[in-house]
Amino acid sequence: MPTTAEIQKLFLSSPRYAVVGASKDPSKYGTRVLKWYITRKRDVTPIHHKESSLEDLPTLKSLKDLPSPTTTSVSIITPPKVTLGILQEAKALGVPALWLQPGAEDDEVKQYVKDNLSDRVVLGGPCILVSGDKVVESLTK
Repeated sequence: MPTTAEIQKLFLSSPRYAVVGASKDPSKYGTRVLKWYITRKRDVTPIHHKESSLEDLPTLKSLKDLPSPTTTSVSIITPPKVTLGILQEAKALGVPALWLQPGAEDDEVKQYVKDNLSDRVVLGGPCILVSGDKVVESLTK
């Protein structure tokens, strides 16, 4: 079983990213995570079931609308009940890595990850806003 650091590196090695949980509110963590990717010039797509664009980027309604889900890592910043459905969809689509930001999990989500996706989910660890740059830096060493 890979370590959290190994999964973080797998996650940030992807050529594309999606963010589920961003909104029009710039103070919310989902939007801050989306901006983290934009600032670092990452190929990122916001996923939002209602909004047509966020941070001047067109949105997709769900992960199944991604053009290449098997090469897209997904950041999740949603309530746990929403997170579970996203994880199930990601598993079915073959998403290579997922990073659940703190607060996106509950016991049911943790159990699902343990049973189905433990080799590709950052769970219960630091926020990408805190450790993402350090992980990116480690990829170039």
